[in-house]
Amino acid sequence: MEIAEMLDAARRRLADAPRERLGEYVPVRRILGIPRAARVVPVGEAWHLGVLLLAADALLATGDIVRAREEVRRGFTAQSQRERAALAGAARRGGFAEGETVHVGWTPIDVDAVAQGAASGPLALVDGVPSVRWSRTGGFTPLRGYLDEHVALLRDPPAGAT
Repeated sequence: MEIAEMLDAARRRLADAPRERLGEYVPVRRILGIPRAARVVPVGEAWHLGVLLLAADALLATGDIVRAREEVRRGFTAQSQRERAALAGAARRGGFAEGETVHVGWTPIDVDAVAQGAASGPLALVDGVPSVRWSRTGGFTPLRGYLDEHVALLRDPPAGAT
């Protein structure tokens, strides 16, 4: 089964499963000389399948995942915490509901290139088998099994996971 067919089969199985929204970061800019704060604006939705985001017409590699929230002054011990809080505040300013999960910094995966032997994001052909690298340092696993597992988890999450 080719990659596009696997993805279409996953979409059919997920038709009634919840999707999460995708956002795009819009940096600080000036409008008539007045600075406008950075924001994350909604650009679509997808099913979150581990390192993959399966949209109706695309496959994406996950980036940052935050929950939108009002920005308040907090003391942080790490710069990365400060940056994530700023990103969550930008998502709230961009129109996402308080506490809503938002995917930012995702990148498109070129499924056709992978089918022809090139790698794209976490997807590659390994010995002729479409495979996904489930973490930056992890190995590859066959895409079919990966999709089956993650679709099942999304459709029927383990107790206490929601």
